[in-house]
Amino acid sequence: MVDITLSDKSADAIGADATVVLTAPTKDGARVIDPVGVSPAAVKALNEALATLEAKGRADEVLRLSGAGDLSGLVIAVGSGVDAEQAPTKASALRDAAGAAARSLTGTSSAVFAFPAVADDLVQAICEGIALGAYAYTAYKSKPKDALAKATLLVTDAKSSGALAGVETATAVATAQNWARDLVNMPPLDLNPASFADIVRKRMSGTKVKVDIMDEKALAKAECGGLIGVGRGSARPPRLVTLTYKPAKATKHISIVGKGITFDSGGLCIKPANGMATMKCDMAGAAAVAAFLEAVAALELPVAVTGYLCLAENMTGADAQRPGDVIRMHDGTTVEIDNTDAEGRLVMADGLCYATEEEPDLIIDIATLTGAAVLALGNRTAAIVGNNDEVRDELIAASERVDEHMWPMPLLEHLRPSIDSEVADLKHTGERMGGLITAAMFLKEFVGEKNGEQIDWIHMDIAAPAFNEGSPYGVNPKGGTGFAVRTLVELARA
Repeated sequence: MVDITLSDKSADAIGADATVVLTAPTKDGARVIDPVGVSPAAVKALNEALATLEAKGRADEVLRLSGAGDLSGLVIAVGSGVDAEQAPTKASALRDAAGAAARSLTGTSSAVFAFPAVADDLVQAICEGIALGAYAYTAYKSKPKDALAKATLLVTDAKSSGALAGVETATAVATAQNWARDLVNMPPLDLNPASFADIVRKRMSGTKVKVDIMDEKALAKAECGGLIGVGRGSARPPRLVTLTYKPAKATKHISIVGKGITFDSGGLCIKPANGMATMKCDMAGAAAVAAFLEAVAALELPVAVTGYLCLAENMTGADAQRPGDVIRMHDGTTVEIDNTDAEGRLVMADGLCYATEEEPDLIIDIATLTGAAVLALGNRTAAIVGNNDEVRDELIAASERVDEHMWPMPLLEHLRPSIDSEVADLKHTGERMGGLITAAMFLKEFVGEKNGEQIDWIHMDIAAPAFNEGSPYGVNPKGGTGFAVRTLVELARA
């Protein structure tokens, strides 16, 4: 993790290996935007170099220059994608530009970020960008390149309590999000339900998060038919991990359930080969939940959180679950199995039953659940469904503040009959058209009541943005993104 500090010295006085400046598009091409701690002569020289290179100042544009004026060493000019007036006040542009620059500095030990003067509340966005952009998954590389180790952000007042708090929050959030990325990127040979549970237990040791792990015997005794059923085809049995953070001054309680399919072959309804290629990422929801708990505890937020990691491996072994089977969930509901590749909602149902027993103020579930969500919204946007529009919109507002793209989807009641079963209480898939919504409706059946009314509930389908198969962009690397961690922390802070 990159070490980030603040300074009010000049860029050249820091003595870093590289200096990063921010550019904006103009009718005459890219221009440097008022960098703190950089002389007018250096800015003039940089602008002349940008004109020669025909730079545009677009988002993710990164140019490497060798010094400028009295500014020595490597200079990185990174595009903001917005005009010079907007850039110093637009958190998303600052975060993404810092991320793109940090990613380009792999192999560079230290850098100073000479962005324009920004308000204290924007320091967090820039520092998140630096920490998230510098991320690289190198655990299995024999000779990995060193990531950026030290970054200095130039500000007008390095002792400002607001700016220092921004660095502290950004570090906690980015550390947690990068851990979620590590979990998603880990090969499924090494990340299975038991090892996932053990990694989380060790990570939370010494924190204020309590960890409880149910193995397959405890799950069978508790009639967690979803987790047991999905895990039957694997030699590596399921786990349910409960994470509890309960500060003394908490006034609200959130329960959050994460899908943790450590590898999804599709089961007996097996996926085609190319459909399995990225299925190590099918536990990204559980990774986000674990990372969220870590960040909430590190920041000592005054909200109680109970997290449930629903961990199983969906394989095709001799005892694999079959279409036509009927299983019994933890709350006693019976479910007819229709498609073994719709396994995520089954393990989530057991987690939702446990979440309901806590009678929290809000239940959230988060999962890489449906291809329908990807078809509907593309590769960078999560689908959000809920039983309370006001609460759902509060989550979406939080996502907008931290630049994670989410979109509300409706619960269409005319689709509900399609999950009725002739032999059980429910079947776990409905009409093919509207599959995102019928999946959410199935999950909603396992959200119980508090004081005679269904508990407020939000479903987050992160199938698209949890894993980036394309080129890196903004703060997002190729592979696991750690999507939704920032949004969940922002919601808890609010």
